Amino acid sequence: MSAPAANYLPVRPDWLASTPEAALEPELPIVDAHHHLWDRPGWRFLIDDYKTELAASGHCIIASVFMQCQTAYDPTQSPHLRPVGETAYVAAEAERLGPDGPAFCAGIVGHADLRLGAGVEAVLLAHMEQGRGRFRGIRHITVWDADSSLMNPLSAGPPGLLGDARFREGFARLAPLGLSFDAWLFQPQLDELTALAQAFPETTIVLDHLGGILGAGDYQGRRDELFGDWKRAIRDLARCPNVVAKIGGLGMRINGFGFEQGMRPPDSRALAEAWRPYVETAIEAFDPRRCMLESNAPVDRGSYACAAGWNAFKRLTADYSADDRSALFWDTASRIYRL
Repeated sequence: MSAPAANYLPVRPDWLASTPEAALEPELPIVDAHHHLWDRPGWRFLIDDYKTELAASGHCIIASVFMQCQTAYDPTQSPHLRPVGETAYVAAEAERLGPDGPAFCAGIVGHADLRLGAGVEAVLLAHMEQGRGRFRGIRHITVWDADSSLMNPLSAGPPGLLGDARFREGFARLAPLGLSFDAWLFQPQLDELTALAQAFPETTIVLDHLGGILGAGDYQGRRDELFGDWKRAIRDLARCPNVVAKIGGLGMRINGFGFEQGMRPPDSRALAEAWRPYVETAIEAFDPRRCMLESNAPVDRGSYACAAGWNAFKRLTADYSADDRSALFWDTASRIYRL
């Protein structure tokens, strides 16, 4: 179904089906490092929907990582513990599918408010208990921009949150518990993340969606200029050995590629052409052993079909060595999220 919120591009199943594409290299194992599950007004995408989408794509998804998205919060708990309900729900759904077939939601990344400071440890421990061995880390979204039209009101953060003393006090509780931090921000905030990574070298940080590439709102029509700024910031961030990058999430409204404006959705060749400068820059900066691939389902389905997205990644990496492709498609995600 289509998404009602202006933050997301509407998902149009008939439009997506109008450009069918068979999976390239259907035997290549893939760990989808980032997807969501939710049941929102006008938009339902739960684990059986995800399973059906992947089966129809023809790609060999062997495992996946669930990313927090405010699903199934527990209203009976105090506000700071309500996100633990999401972890409990996803873990139960993953177990319901049983051990046969792909390991869907083998890793779970939940939410905890790091502004609780040291008090966030109780929330983290509750996530670990309810995760049934699948909980791997948290994402506290820190997106902010002067152009408020770019931000999702459900998760917009105040400016400068990554440098906030109370936030950092909570952040310091992650590494001692063996937990990672998924960072979702916009490209002008990348230097703030670099400073955080330098301050906490023992904490594994996963950069989501290539650092929030912007091409909409105040950033529309400035792609060449902004690419240079993004490239410099990505290279600086990659010098922090505790940071790894997720490649994907490039079908969102904020990216401004305009895929959704075509009479038909883009095929994998068109996606690969548009994404190449960003993907190649990130892989060169971080190395394949510090990069992983993500579908960002169902959000990116407003721009392209599942089969085309994974085919684009396969086209972009066709000339890489077997070891480098293994790292990109499954090994890095398996290692970082301890699947």
